[in-house]
Amino acid sequence: MSSRAGPLNQLGASLWRLFRGRLRALIAFHLLFTLLASTLVLPGIGGITRALYARIGTDVVTTDTLVALLFTPAGLSGALAVQGLAFGLLYWQQAGMLHIALSQRHQNHYRLTLEALWHGTRRLPALIGLVVLQVGSHLLLLAPFMAGLAWLYDAWLGGLETYYLQKVRPAELWYFIACALPLLALWAWLAGRLYLRWLLALPLVALENASPRRALSRSVALTRGWHRSIAAAVLAVLVGIIALPILATLAFDALFAPLLDWLPEYHRVLLPAMLAYLTAYVLLTLALTFAGIAVNALLSACLYMQLARGREYAPTPSGTRAGRLAWAVEFAVIAIAALQAWWILGSFELNDDVAIIAHRGSSKRAPENTLSAFRQAVKDGADAVELDVRLSADDVVMVYHDSSLARLTGDPRHVGDLTREELANFDIGSWFGHDFRGERIPTLDQVLDATRGQLGLMIELKPAPGRGTALAQEVLTALNRETDTRYACWADADEPIAALGRCGYPDARREMRIASLSPTLVRRVKQLAPALRTTLLAQLVLPGTLDRYGFDALGLRHNRITEDEMRLATTYGYEVHAWTVNSPKRMATLIDMGADAIITDYPERLAALLAERRQLGDAGLLLLKFHSWLRR
Repeated sequence: MSSRAGPLNQLGASLWRLFRGRLRALIAFHLLFTLLASTLVLPGIGGITRALYARIGTDVVTTDTLVALLFTPAGLSGALAVQGLAFGLLYWQQAGMLHIALSQRHQNHYRLTLEALWHGTRRLPALIGLVVLQVGSHLLLLAPFMAGLAWLYDAWLGGLETYYLQKVRPAELWYFIACALPLLALWAWLAGRLYLRWLLALPLVALENASPRRALSRSVALTRGWHRSIAAAVLAVLVGIIALPILATLAFDALFAPLLDWLPEYHRVLLPAMLAYLTAYVLLTLALTFAGIAVNALLSACLYMQLARGREYAPTPSGTRAGRLAWAVEFAVIAIAALQAWWILGSFELNDDVAIIAHRGSSKRAPENTLSAFRQAVKDGADAVELDVRLSADDVVMVYHDSSLARLTGDPRHVGDLTREELANFDIGSWFGHDFRGERIPTLDQVLDATRGQLGLMIELKPAPGRGTALAQEVLTALNRETDTRYACWADADEPIAALGRCGYPDARREMRIASLSPTLVRRVKQLAPALRTTLLAQLVLPGTLDRYGFDALGLRHNRITEDEMRLATTYGYEVHAWTVNSPKRMATLIDMGADAIITDYPERLAALLAERRQLGDAGLLLLKFHSWLRR
């Protein structure tokens, strides 16, 4: 065994020689496989995934719902199927690259590519079997640790609200983390050892036609005694795969991005420069993606040759030059990158029409969900405020976020267990600052009266279990009362313009919208008041589980908003609201992505950003949007 120490020490050199010797053939295979996967395989997997989750019959829009779903037989089966499809595709690609890497034939690159694709396809049943055994074993290993974490969570944090944990971070949270970290470290160590033992199973299945079980068993034997050396090699490659795109992007931006700022703001100069920049950026991204995939496969090939065959492998030159087909394919890659760059530029809209929604009022300048916060939001330029409502014990709609009073007052009792009169005795301003001492929990009626003619409201329903419809009906009753008040105000007004500022729009429901994290409750609100606008709030959206016709706007956590989500919104005809966004850079990115509204704790920042952008000409705004796209 000691005779193999030398080759392992020279693994980096072997990997580099193999990469250089098979570069063109690997590029050809990567392009062909990517084309096949993107046009046939991935859409098929996407369709199967959506169909699987659609059969579950549950709208999965929150983390809690997702966790609950994963612990059901249907949810677990769906997750395993999706994992299997994803890893099956990856193993298929890696098998083809392994065939190219270790082929000894002198032949045209593209003939070798087609042969590798056919070879991987013939081994696909065995590869899928390997996925089932390998990935399934890792999931089985994970199961007891997940059960242990769930038990620890119930023991330390059971009954405490997630938001309370995030904001207050009580001692129980740190006790839970202290107990969970050793458990996670043990799982990571065991999972890493299992991965290293089975590292050679894929090349054994792909290259020697071994059965999955035989390949796993032989991999354990071949890697015995080499775990540290293999781990060092795998870790070095992994660090390189992660670090290289980051370093390349930083270098690219540092060298070329400043050049755009020096260009004159004329479309005839800016557009060609942006197109050239984007084309180069897309090509760099494609090259780095290919390099990461190829090096991972070549590492397996080198380890296989050195441990299974007992020798270092150096590829023999193919002896063929790049023919016309090779140049045509590679030119096509450049053309596709240019077309994609042109499509990206064409997607920029010179329109910054986004609504400013103050999250619980100006909640960084005044206590959240208070009249002071809502008045401050008016001064800060907000178009609307988002607020949370709950029912008191005597069915009065109170404006308060948490289910209990613990976070803001220190009292552990729940809002739904106290009457309006009892809730009015709590000071929810002192925690924020001395200037707000004595601030009380307002009712929805008080907020409607204080913001009339100045702000719209996004009213998020926070019902106690089983009280969703009751809360919705009470909110609608309050809006009907507000509408009656506004009509009476208009009847007494002499000047319509002055009346609009004092009374607001006559039908209060036109300036309001109802929001909820529950798709069922949103649908119920639509049944009770079809004309009232609704927003479904979502922490995530599991593909195939959501009826996208059931709301007027989808409120997504801002880091979940993607180009695909924006395209879906256009297709189904609803708005996209981003929450909760406090960074001006992220605000700018979301504006340029086309978000219809941004919910923020700092409405004054968003108002200032919009005012600054409105002062730019079309060319300046285009350049700004381009820079924003690069930061995504």
